[in-house]
Amino acid sequence: MTQPRVRVLVRQGCHLCDDALAIVTEVCAETGTGWETVDIDGDPQLRESYTDQVPVTFVDGRQHDFWRVDPVRLRAALAGDAS
Repeated sequence: MTQPRVRVLVRQGCHLCDDALAIVTEVCAETGTGWETVDIDGDPQLRESYTDQVPVTFVDGRQHDFWRVDPVRLRAALAGDAS
């Protein structure tokens, strides 16, 4: 099984996470891209590293955005556009 291309680090009760997930859900559905969420509170290392940045979005293993997800930038990243 292949890893999803998009990973979103989240935590419970985070309204920015809810907003980001709505955009990721829409863009990934449009592009047919697999994605997943990881709750940082379940991993002490992630919690320490990203507690003030959630949601944090990764594309192909590289950090893409934090706090907000720009749908245009996410589509470009998934299309391979480095802009």
